[in-house]
Amino acid sequence: MYHKIAMGVILVFLFSVLAYAKTNTYGKGIHLQEETKISDLLDKPELFLGQRVKISGLVVEVCAKRGCWIYIAGDRPYEKIQVKVTDGEIVFPMSASGRHAVVEGVVEELNFSKEDLIKYREHLAQEKGLTFDPSTVTEGERIIRLRGTGAEIEEK
Repeated sequence: MYHKIAMGVILVFLFSVLAYAKTNTYGKGIHLQEETKISDLLDKPELFLGQRVKISGLVVEVCAKRGCWIYIAGDRPYEKIQVKVTDGEIVFPMSASGRHAVVEGVVEELNFSKEDLIKYREHLAQEKGLTFDPSTVTEGERIIRLRGTGAEIEEK
């Protein structure tokens, strides 16, 4: 009997904490109700290109230079998607890394030639303060990402 009461009290407490978890809103906020899995976006991007979607997941990386992009972990291991915003329109703080985010934006496709991909990866490496070896790029690449319009990121 006491175990049931204790479990009930614990559940009420947990739901109360979750219900009042604070979030910071960026850009235009979140308006869509339905959430799209990141794996669905990456598996069948043709179904989503140009459409506004809502995704959620753990922020695994933030642009250290301008806060103009974040990577959101997917629903499958080792999977992530970039959310890019217009520089200065939304600025994601470095403290967003490791926090849960809900993001809304338009699915877009980037098609890089080998040369363009080398320039793109050099740019990303510079933003991260890393070195980049151009010989690691052997061909062009297609990248699917979100052009972010709004986000809600939980506070710690």
